[in-house]
Amino acid sequence: MEAAGLSPNSPEHVDVLILGAGLSGIGAACHLRTLCPEKTFTILEAREATGGTWDLFRYPGIRSDSDMYTLGYRFRPWTGAKSIADGSSILDYIRDTAREHGIEQKIRLGHRALRADWSSADARWTVQVERGGAGETVRFTCDFLYCCTGYYRYEEGYSPTFPGSERFEGEIVHPQHWPSELDCTGKRVVVIGSGATAVTLVPALADSGAEHVTMLQRSPSYILSLPGRDVIADRLRERLPAGTAYAIVRWKNVLLAMLNYQLCRRTPAVMRRLLRRLTGRQLPPGYDLDTHFTPRYEPWDQRLCLVPDGDLFAALSSGRASIETAAIQTFTERGIALDSGKEIEADVIVTATGLNMMMLGGIELAVDGRKIELGSTVAYKGMMLAGVPNLALTVGYTNASWTLKADLVAEYVCRVLKHMDARGLSVCVPEDPDDDLPRVPIIDLKSGYVLRSVDALPKQGAVAPWRLHQNYIKDVRLLRRGPIDDGVVFSARTRSMPVADGMPVLDDAQELQPDPEPRDLAATA
Repeated sequence: MEAAGLSPNSPEHVDVLILGAGLSGIGAACHLRTLCPEKTFTILEAREATGGTWDLFRYPGIRSDSDMYTLGYRFRPWTGAKSIADGSSILDYIRDTAREHGIEQKIRLGHRALRADWSSADARWTVQVERGGAGETVRFTCDFLYCCTGYYRYEEGYSPTFPGSERFEGEIVHPQHWPSELDCTGKRVVVIGSGATAVTLVPALADSGAEHVTMLQRSPSYILSLPGRDVIADRLRERLPAGTAYAIVRWKNVLLAMLNYQLCRRTPAVMRRLLRRLTGRQLPPGYDLDTHFTPRYEPWDQRLCLVPDGDLFAALSSGRASIETAAIQTFTERGIALDSGKEIEADVIVTATGLNMMMLGGIELAVDGRKIELGSTVAYKGMMLAGVPNLALTVGYTNASWTLKADLVAEYVCRVLKHMDARGLSVCVPEDPDDDLPRVPIIDLKSGYVLRSVDALPKQGAVAPWRLHQNYIKDVRLLRRGPIDDGVVFSARTRSMPVADGMPVLDDAQELQPDPEPRDLAATA
């Protein structure tokens, strides 16, 4: 990692300042190093370790909620045995990528960005940073600010107020900060929640020796079982070079995920019946599907929960775990009393109740002294903010792998930087869409963590390039091949450089890794 030798009065300048050293930030740095090798950059990471989500979350069974052939980087094939991988393997993958691409020495750990001020006179950002958590502040300046901070608060997860929780004599934990010393062997555990974290924890705790695990949900979620290994990937890797096999499987999984999503949105009744049928096949005859596996919402109003090899259903079928669907009346000394009158006894209660959203890592933005309220901005191509110069943010797909979008955003940022350099420009500012049509949040799920923070989220417009597609094939055409000046104002010719006719094109030698595109599919997406 880079040494931090700054003083508060001598800001360090880099061409690009990346915030966040997780999956997105490491990937962004790899793209910059390869596609824009002339650019200087530094990564600021608020925590004392790299890896982001995959270092923070340590609860039992932590794993990917997307297949690794799409959650992995486009430029570095996933070679692990499992398609749905465990958290430690993903963390190793991220850190190995940083090491192989020479990114580690560019990372400043324990550096939390607090505020960023854009000066039009200087055409640069000044970023105030807290170093080491002790209140010491230093400053960085940069030409371009690249926010790869995810969208949730790392310091704390969402924990609603449960009546009587102070009376409970056991231990209450939130998965976001799992105690390393907690041993659930021989204990009765209640997991409150029905989302991805809950369906991961329940089978993992049941397998680790807990006496019994109860998943207590207020309402059910859609749950889909997928194979833990990708048989097609295994066979292709035996016969083809790793990069070729990876690209084929990546596109195969992209198309299958898109098909699933489109069927859910266009024929929800059909998909409800199909998901119910698939669930029923993995549970004992007569299991109460109406109560425990029939959500109140349509498929993909919230993310589908994936379970590898049906591990949740296996735990329920074995009797080592069970589901209760009811509202909580109060915590008691011995467990939880439900509004049905039933009491669930517990030694440990896990509140898998969700996240607290926080865009851009909580950094304050100002442009020429004017504070930017994120909830009032409109996102351009889902990655820049109208009226905010030289800033990009990474927000992954809600209906597919996060990294699919993160890779495209990184490539697009490099296109923007090369475009400006080739034309002697220094500023790019997305324009507000010129219409009075309704705006909707940049994240379009109906999950609780989104609805709780909807007013603070950037918005999207009604039409492209301010409207998000949530469609990888369309975004490949838009971000990798589409125009770069549709809705963006470029300005400030600060230096003269030779410019070839047309758009700058990346040299073949600068490509990170070929990713064959099924061009005939793009028109049908």
